[in-house]
Amino acid sequence: MTLPFKITICGLAELRQHRNARVTHVLSILDPEFPAPTAFADYGAHKKLELRFDDIVNEQDKLKAPQPKHVDALLAFGAGLEREPDAHLLVHCHMGISRSTSSTALLVAQAAPAMEPGEIFTELLKIRPQIWPNLRIIEMGDAKLGRNGTMISALRTLYRTQIERDPNWVTEIRAEGRGREINLAYS
Repeated sequence: MTLPFKITICGLAELRQHRNARVTHVLSILDPEFPAPTAFADYGAHKKLELRFDDIVNEQDKLKAPQPKHVDALLAFGAGLEREPDAHLLVHCHMGISRSTSSTALLVAQAAPAMEPGEIFTELLKIRPQIWPNLRIIEMGDAKLGRNGTMISALRTLYRTQIERDPNWVTEIRAEGRGREINLAYS
């Protein structure tokens, strides 16, 4: 199965590279206090949703965790995107690795309900090989989309694949306080 619309995933430093890509929709995910990127002034007309939360998987003091309202907003933003001709979605966060890829996975799952979660992650790996989707976002989206844990199960497989490719993921993810994701990989 192919993806239901064109997708670009990137980090902040790459935004200017995509200004001529005919992007129709932008999902911008930023840390709460980070200034809005100016790169979008160079883009053509597009619809945009900006979400602000930290890249964490558990509630933490002084940080803003992704919440159900964020998942609701991104799903509302993407509703019907698959029916728009020539739709091209650009999703970015700071590095284009975690918040952006988990959000993109949910938008694809919503637009293509028959697409298996493992296939969704495989397609996202083709777009962005360094993906490590945020578990908290996937958990909330899996529930909201009625996927009955299948997104989480597929994420377990993806995490294992990424760790096999580069064992440094374990140290890096644990250092960020996201050991729950490593635990999932090994469960």
